[in-house]
Amino acid sequence: MTQYLVAIHHPDNYDPAVSEDADMIAAINALNDEMKATGIRVFVGGLAPAAQAKSVRLQPAGGLLASDGPYLETKEHMGGFWVLEAASMDEALAWGRKAAIACRAPVEVRAFN
Repeated sequence: MTQYLVAIHHPDNYDPAVSEDADMIAAINALNDEMKATGIRVFVGGLAPAAQAKSVRLQPAGGLLASDGPYLETKEHMGGFWVLEAASMDEALAWGRKAAIACRAPVEVRAFN
């Protein structure tokens, strides 16, 4: 079986306190319970806001530079993710569809190499 990343994307200014109501939290919890029951879920995690990220870059002289903020300046950032073990991309994508509905957000599904 292949492992897949199912990543949830939020706008840069996403505030869970404003955006996540009781119905959404219940839907996400139900999805997590369903994933656990089927044995497909390997790992799940929510991420702190991208503004709290730190980036490390290799410098031309070989040194490293750590800086505040995400590596990429974008309008959306990964807000959380699941790692699933599925038989196919189609199966992982079916879970991705459920995640998009539960989280009310765009979802990216990618296989690990």
